[in-house]
Amino acid sequence: MKRGEFIRSLGLSSAALMAFYCMGTLTSCSSDDPAPTTGAGGTTPPTTSSGLTGNAETSKGAINFTLDLTSNDFKTLKTAGEFVKIGDVLVASVTGGFVAVQRLCTHNNLDGLSYRLNSNDIGCNVHGSVFATTGTVKNGPAASALKTYKTALSTDGNKLTVTA
Repeated sequence: MKRGEFIRSLGLSSAALMAFYCMGTLTSCSSDDPAPTTGAGGTTPPTTSSGLTGNAETSKGAINFTLDLTSNDFKTLKTAGEFVKIGDVLVASVTGGFVAVQRLCTHNNLDGLSYRLNSNDIGCNVHGSVFATTGTVKNGPAASALKTYKTALSTDGNKLTVTA
């Protein structure tokens, strides 16, 4: 049951509901919810990063980009447990490599995902969904898996390519 339906079931008038709504106390799960801050180490680089080449947004075609891990925006990815959000993708440095998944949680398409090194999974801090690094759902409320992307590290360890 949504919050508005619950309050209406309590018998509050339309005027009271409108007052709550206008004060910002009556909201629901929607894509307009504020994006929570990312976990420790998680950053969202500026859209004009000198360390990014290619396309990181699904609306502009297939995901296909390269990160320069020596640039200030992406050098944190050389440390296991760190992650960044680039366009429509979350890229995480996991023990022994990298994972790349869609940026938005499949529950309500909210930007609350972060990589958690201690449990080696991806958690949504908005509604509590948990995903394996393979994208599969470990705990709901999300019911569908995250889209995953291929990652390839250059032989010198300084460039990470992410593709669909």
